Amino acid sequence: MDITELANKHSEDINIQQSLSSQIPNDYNTEEDEDKKIISDKEQSKPQVAESVCPPQGRFNKCITNGFLLFMIWFAISSVSSHGRYPNENSFGLLFVFCCSLIAGKLLQVCRIPSMPPLPPLLGMLLAGFTIRNAPYISEHVHISSDWSSTIRNIALTLILIKAGLGLDIQALKRLRNVCLRLSFGPCLMEACAAAVISHFLLNFPWQWGFLLGFVVGAVSPAVVVPSMLKLQEDGYGIEKGIPTILMAASSVDDILAITGFSIFMTIVFSSGGVLQDVLISFRNVVIGVLLGTFMGIFLQYFPSADQTNLPVKRACLILSLCVSVVLVGNSMGIHGTGGLFTLMLTFIGGMNWNRDKIGVQKLITFAWEIFQPLLFGLVGLEVSVAALKSDAIGVSIACLFLALLVRISATFFLVTFTGFNFKEKIFIAFSWIPKATVQAVLGPLALETARISSPHLEGYAKDVMTIAFLAILITAPNGALLINILGPRLLARYDPN
Repeated sequence: MDITELANKHSEDINIQQSLSSQIPNDYNTEEDEDKKIISDKEQSKPQVAESVCPPQGRFNKCITNGFLLFMIWFAISSVSSHGRYPNENSFGLLFVFCCSLIAGKLLQVCRIPSMPPLPPLLGMLLAGFTIRNAPYISEHVHISSDWSSTIRNIALTLILIKAGLGLDIQALKRLRNVCLRLSFGPCLMEACAAAVISHFLLNFPWQWGFLLGFVVGAVSPAVVVPSMLKLQEDGYGIEKGIPTILMAASSVDDILAITGFSIFMTIVFSSGGVLQDVLISFRNVVIGVLLGTFMGIFLQYFPSADQTNLPVKRACLILSLCVSVVLVGNSMGIHGTGGLFTLMLTFIGGMNWNRDKIGVQKLITFAWEIFQPLLFGLVGLEVSVAALKSDAIGVSIACLFLALLVRISATFFLVTFTGFNFKEKIFIAFSWIPKATVQAVLGPLALETARISSPHLEGYAKDVMTIAFLAILITAPNGALLINILGPRLLARYDPN
């Protein structure tokens, strides 16, 4: 009996060992199959870009992108350095203006008045250039040629338009299209028309010069509006009705309209043909800029392809080289306005399919703008002398500016009526729409530069435009920033999540 029990027990142990040995490989195989499945799932989750002929992908796309990028960088450098634009003796002047403007802007940020909002740094940059121009000893040793000043202003204008094109939020414009369209077109057009009429009767401007002045002063400054709106948005003011979003979205379109109108009247003012010929030339320039910008925008949607590395850097370099080249070459050929519209269409259409990479491109463009901003406002200050501000027309110029601003504020208030805003919110929107800086800093000197080169007999009008643009920045930029920061917490409702 004992032998039989031992035999049965031994057979049971053997069966258990066999069952265990048979289970271990199965468990191991199951774990191995699960690992393979996880790896295959990870591989499937990676973005697979299938190589195709049209549009090309992979190495072929990379070769086309890199080759085109190198060519455009060379072409942009050639455009900048043509016509004797090498820095040579201007290097010291540019470096001195850049350093002084940068330091003045930083000091204005640091030296704040207690219980007062910070002033925009561009005001310090503007005053630095004005001081350099009018300081007795310094002004004799700081020389910057008109070619280099014009080139830097055109590059700064290109950067402003690139930022505006990339900053257009299609979803926000669709969602808030009623209010955005009113704020984008109405105040700018009303102020431009008001400035044209007032300058015609007060400053004896011809009508075409009056409208040119109107579109110079008619643009709002995103450099002042956007940071102030972001601060209010962070603090929760006005976000329930989307007021900061509306103003930030509309500011880019407002600038686009002002620059386009200025370009059209630049063609009319400095043309020797009849009115009909001037209108046809302006229409031709608009069509060329829109069509060429649309074509290159579609090109940038596919080149570089999504499977390449350093996409934001390549796209930013392509945008900068393309836009700077077209703007400089177009101005040298007398095709005013074409480069600006080309830049807007290229950045707007090209950036539509970039998704998250668009943020990286915007950061690189912002970095380039931070380099050119001190130069731009410093050079604007250099164009204005104390003698010009002591002229008999200075009081009339300030009156013209304030009357046009009054029309803009009134128009903005009535345009946002019946849009769901209460009285306090309409007051805030109206006063938030007055700061001027970046566009005036570019367009004012551009008219003066063009008059000096092609039409010296029109330089008097151009100097008045330049003086009014300088006064517009000096008066409205700091006061507009203060009004936004003071009125925002008092007039806008604060969002409370509780």
